Amino acid sequence: MPQKPKQRSWIRGLALLSILVLLTGSSPAAQQPPAGQASEGPQSLHLMVGRSLVITSPTRIKRVSLADPSIAEAIVVSPYQVLVNGKAPGGVSLLLWDESDQSQAFEVSVDIDILSLSEKIHEVFPNEPVQVETSKDAVMLSGKISSAAVADKILEVVKNATPKVTSLMEVPVAPYGEILLEVKFAEVDRTLISQFGVNLLGLPNSKFQGTTSTQQFSPPQLLSSTSTASNGTTTTSTSLNNIGVSNLLNIFLLRPDIDLAATIQALQERNVLQILAEPNLLTATGKDASFLAGGEFPFPVIQSTGASGSFPAITIQFKEFGVRLNFTPTLRADGLIHLKVSPEVSSLDFSNALTIQGFVIPALSTRRVTSEMDLKDGQSFAIAGLVDNTVTATFEKIPGIGDIPILGKLFQSKSVNKAKDELMVLVTPRIVMPLNPNQVPPGPTFPIPFLGPATTEQPKPPGE
Repeated sequence: MPQKPKQRSWIRGLALLSILVLLTGSSPAAQQPPAGQASEGPQSLHLMVGRSLVITSPTRIKRVSLADPSIAEAIVVSPYQVLVNGKAPGGVSLLLWDESDQSQAFEVSVDIDILSLSEKIHEVFPNEPVQVETSKDAVMLSGKISSAAVADKILEVVKNATPKVTSLMEVPVAPYGEILLEVKFAEVDRTLISQFGVNLLGLPNSKFQGTTSTQQFSPPQLLSSTSTASNGTTTTSTSLNNIGVSNLLNIFLLRPDIDLAATIQALQERNVLQILAEPNLLTATGKDASFLAGGEFPFPVIQSTGASGSFPAITIQFKEFGVRLNFTPTLRADGLIHLKVSPEVSSLDFSNALTIQGFVIPALSTRRVTSEMDLKDGQSFAIAGLVDNTVTATFEKIPGIGDIPILGKLFQSKSVNKAKDELMVLVTPRIVMPLNPNQVPPGPTFPIPFLGPATTEQPKPPGE
């Protein structure tokens, strides 16, 4: 009976398959790898320092090999399981063999545990988008940070955890420009002096001769005159013409009929001192600048010669005084100007001067302020309220008689000195840009011409 077309095609395919098997000699057993070779490529394992993981094998484990035990540690905990512990950052190879000498390879990467470090950074700096990554034994920081100061603090925190840190953090760049500081000093010094005292003097040739004084103001003095007679006799006498008055501002009263004279010290003095300075200083960001409007006064300094019996040498040093300004501006990336300013006003104080061997050395009256602040371009701040009120009162009297009502006023003296200093400093920082060569401003306009215009006329030779 004839075969059908489908049966003939199936028989033909089976015959071709048998011929292919006989020609190649292959079988399922021949496709397996020989003993002692790895069945597949190495697998990657990621592990943190101080952490562990377990490798489970489908067959019984015969041998274990670890390339560097200082990076990781492999412990066989059962015939089918191996425990791997991370010890130090780095990479290491791990090989496992079963009982049929089939090997299995692993590439173990041990990294630093940055989970706790990242949580700590985001806890301390919650508004900073810091990204923490590891590469073997190094930590990489990235992200856009608000300022360079914050980036330095983040880097310091990470360095306390691991010494190898690579910073890829981006910080804003401060704008370019110079800082112009406009400063105004205003000082008012008011002084009020009030003095009152009475000195009594008994006139010569009276029954009662003498003086009464509280020693606060110089009393009048009886001066003696000496005369020599023709016979060689010398006599000393006093008269009304020999009364010495040292203070010309005193009020001198004389009653010859009662042989009594008196000097009265009654004085009121008012002084007003005003100082105003408006310095303008220009400096680069982060650089110090200073200004002084005043002068220097000589100050003697005694130098020891070291030799016994020799006179000490005196050298002269100069001390500065006046209106001084020291400031350091820093232009920040957010456009603010961080300013450290130290204004100072000093003047010579002769009321507290020191006299040494005829040399008068004045003292220095100084008012100084140091402050730091952040300002925008054109904003101003004022340092005010620096008020110094000083009251000096001296009261002297003669005991006993000075306590008598009304009459005791003649045996009392007083001096009151009131001083009030007020200082105000107004500071305005500004950001300025240097001018281009074609933007040079014109110079000052002089009311009187300094020099006439230059002429190109050649001088004539002599004789023409």
